[in-house]
Amino acid sequence: MSAAVIRSRTVVLRERNIDTDQIIPARFLTTTERAGIGRHAFSDWRSLADGSPDPDFPFNRPENAGAQVLVAGRNFGCGSSREHAPWALVDLGLRAVVSSEIADIFRSNALKNGLLPVVLDAEIVDELLDAPGIELSIDIAARRVTLPDGRAFAFPLDAFARTCLLEGVDQLGYLLKQADAIAAFEQRHALPSPASPEPRHAR
Repeated sequence: MSAAVIRSRTVVLRERNIDTDQIIPARFLTTTERAGIGRHAFSDWRSLADGSPDPDFPFNRPENAGAQVLVAGRNFGCGSSREHAPWALVDLGLRAVVSSEIADIFRSNALKNGLLPVVLDAEIVDELLDAPGIELSIDIAARRVTLPDGRAFAFPLDAFARTCLLEGVDQLGYLLKQADAIAAFEQRHALPSPASPEPRHAR
């Protein structure tokens, strides 16, 4: 599969106002290790009172295994800023979140961590919420989502974020890839060193 196109079945969370503490509870924020943090995603929703997995929770259902696209209710990712939230979703295997509204801070953190936030009109998202498990095709380069029936919808994505996603780098990684070009630019535009004053000879 091309990195430029995400083709996946959807997993659906119909709830609105899913905040970052629900995505990754605060008690799991002590780690700086991304690998494995996905097992704590939606931790308070995934288990029953006795601690056993809730078989009805979407991410526990076997038919959703491997799904890379989450469709969620309006105002996804609200609440406090924590990069652990997109870390957990990416480690869970997600590559994109689709909603009619995604909180700005979460959106920024998601893009920095390779998770694509897709905002579509509410009526389209409502349709997707009512049809869990359908396959979407998300073209990052074209900034377009295509449904199984062929309908396609554009979504906003700035040029720099699109470039980073297509190249599989974060902001720092993008700058590091430009190191040679930056060095060449600096060399071309370097100011000449000031001339040293000629020594004055005593008479």
